[in-house]
Amino acid sequence: MRYADGSFPLISKKIVPALAIAALASIACSALADDLPKSGSISIHSGYHVNGESINVAEKIAQGHGKNLGISFNDKGSGPLHLGPTDCFYTFSAAVEAVKVKGYCTFGDPDGDRIFTDFKGAYDSEGYVQGMRDVDGGTGKYSGIKGSMTFKCKQMGGNSELACTQTLTYRLP
Repeated sequence: MRYADGSFPLISKKIVPALAIAALASIACSALADDLPKSGSISIHSGYHVNGESINVAEKIAQGHGKNLGISFNDKGSGPLHLGPTDCFYTFSAAVEAVKVKGYCTFGDPDGDRIFTDFKGAYDSEGYVQGMRDVDGGTGKYSGIKGSMTFKCKQMGGNSELACTQTLTYRLP
């Protein structure tokens, strides 16, 4: 419906400001996706709570599984994967002095975009678990992502805390 003077009822007073806000939000989200170069590296650190279980399968040999739930921080203090959730599921084998781990992790942004990885690693003589993640894909701004991610983690505190540093080297289509 249109008034005789050519104006539309309620549009200029209520809908136009809402449309302007929606347009600005769309531009801001588009700018965030454009800020991610087609290739590069991203350094993050993560904190996890570890929830696992194991059994002794033989003398001095244990096997188990669990999950790590946490949050990641981009080392720059902002940008990709900053303040995003990270969830990992793992298995391990501890035989005599060698401890090996394998599993899957998902890294994300607060806006819901995700990167999927699988990993393998081992504990070193200083108590760190180190290894490599293969990047299997992603959603949103990370769709089609490929690459790898190094990681180095250490148990901290007495309540199953884990601190990790990671560097993602990636390429997008």
